[in-house]
Amino acid sequence: MRAHYDALARAQKSGAGVPWYMRVVNRRLGRGIAAGVAQTRATPDQLTAASFVAFLAAAGLLVGVAPSVPVAVGATVLLQLGFALDSADGQLARLRGTGSPAGEWLDHVVDAARHLLFHLAVLVGLVRFADVPDVVLLVPLGFAVVSSVRFFAQILAEQLAGRDPVAGPASVPRFGVWIQAPADTGLLNLVVLLWAWTTPYLAVYGMFAALNALLLVATVVRRHRELGALPREQA
Repeated sequence: MRAHYDALARAQKSGAGVPWYMRVVNRRLGRGIAAGVAQTRATPDQLTAASFVAFLAAAGLLVGVAPSVPVAVGATVLLQLGFALDSADGQLARLRGTGSPAGEWLDHVVDAARHLLFHLAVLVGLVRFADVPDVVLLVPLGFAVVSSVRFFAQILAEQLAGRDPVAGPASVPRFGVWIQAPADTGLLNLVVLLWAWTTPYLAVYGMFAALNALLLVATVVRRHRELGALPREQA
């Protein structure tokens, strides 16, 4: 297991522009899970499925149980577990040399669903258990749109550019790690620890929503400029 962990650590990309939690914490958690699971017959696709099950369990707590400290902690743990498993599936495929377009496609489909469903779960939870003005409910709706569109814009830009020209370190702005912090899934998951207290949760969640809206604008402008600079036959 240690040998597998070390091999994955050596193969890990530099992570230029990757948000802090995802790079420093989640990749290491995923690496540990992958190194352990490599001793079993579990497949990367099964880890992807387990990731989604953990996420759905967390979403179920948000929409099905009245907010409380145990619910907030339980939902956060499940969200972070699902996020770690989401990192582990690709690392297990890399370790075994079994990566495939089908596996990568499934991983992206689950990611796309998670980006949308998390905010819809927040919306339903607020409707069911919180006494907030109707205008507040537009925040998770808007966040769902922003998150989904930005995810699609990033993934499609990488595909159209053949990954490297747009996704490489040279295209990442200075201080990109900190600029990307509001889009760090791990940090957003940690905000759920405030779920038992509606007003503080909405204040921090709303701040994340506003910052992600700004990131979406920046992403669209930057990706469009980068793709526009590619040779027409490549773009």
